[in-house]
Amino acid sequence: MHKNSELKELSKLFLKLGFIAFGGPAAHIAMMQDEVVTKRKWMSEQHFLDLIGATNLIPGPNSTELAIHIGNERAGWRGLLVAGLCFILPAVFITGLFAWLYKTYGQLPQLQAFIYGIKPAIIAIILAAVFPLAKKSLKTVTLSIIGVVALVLALFQVSEIYVMFGAGLIAIALAAIRTRKPGATLNGISILTFTKLGGPALQAVSNTKLFFSFLKIGSILYGSGYVLFAFLDTELVAKGLLSRQQLIDAIAVGQFTPGPVFSSVTFIGYQMNGWIGAAVATIGIFLPSFVFVALLNPLVRKMRNSTLMAAFLDAVNVASVAVIVAVCFEMGRDTITDWRTIVIALVSIILTFGFRKVNSALVVIGGALLGYVLMLV
Repeated sequence: MHKNSELKELSKLFLKLGFIAFGGPAAHIAMMQDEVVTKRKWMSEQHFLDLIGATNLIPGPNSTELAIHIGNERAGWRGLLVAGLCFILPAVFITGLFAWLYKTYGQLPQLQAFIYGIKPAIIAIILAAVFPLAKKSLKTVTLSIIGVVALVLALFQVSEIYVMFGAGLIAIALAAIRTRKPGATLNGISILTFTKLGGPALQAVSNTKLFFSFLKIGSILYGSGYVLFAFLDTELVAKGLLSRQQLIDAIAVGQFTPGPVFSSVTFIGYQMNGWIGAAVATIGIFLPSFVFVALLNPLVRKMRNSTLMAAFLDAVNVASVAVIVAVCFEMGRDTITDWRTIVIALVSIILTFGFRKVNSALVVIGGALLGYVLMLV
């Protein structure tokens, strides 16, 4: 009964987040931190940081993988499935609806007035979440220096995977030098590196090939949704299987629907092969995340208990926070462009920092409504 209660809690939380988590991975992580650490106290700030670091070490959508980690921590493999599916499915269903409307009517509905107000509000939510994470992660002068360097590299668009692994490997080297045990074992934990695997390009739009194409992408893709779109441009548009306009419209859907940006592949799959195409593309892109998290989650606590791997994890955590700050900076530069967005951002910052118990969902909804109202002025 207790386990069923935990599964019910997980389903309610991640269904809610699946419907209101706008703004991309950084915003999703901020909302999860608010719900899981601050409000529900399901885990410590440090362990939440470790899970963020762990998601950055594996391919796939980071916020989805963090949801899967949280579910696994809370209720084992059942929680892993429930949290992941509840976070993914709302975005998939909404994206599927837009895909059907697009194919039927040839255009997307106009929601820009609401999205206009959501984006500045999202920045406030990210800042409110990253502040305590930054305080927790900057434990030493060395980690602070690593964090500053990681932030600079992230702002200069250096791939986040290089920033993460670079920070971690430097920290391991420094820890090994300090302990004077350069050949020390890592308590049975090895560093897993992932390389992009070559393979034949997608040649047809049969459901089987569609599934394996997206499975490959989900298995090897590091980075943001924009990296996904670049990958899809090479895999599909360049091969004449999808028009560039369809890809651009898929990007738009990914930006103004809640939940994982990777749900854009539902839209693409539908354009290529109807509802079955949407289903196989979605399963293919997300399936690797469940497998990777199931394999990695038991190792996170062991990594924390190993001197060298703890140093690695601390540095990856700092780099993760730096990447989130860089994303927030980029979002702010692109989003806060006039007096209306400045007003929305300031009101949202006052709410998130001044009233910590205000639910982030209310901030998102308030930003959307305020954006709509100000657009009428």
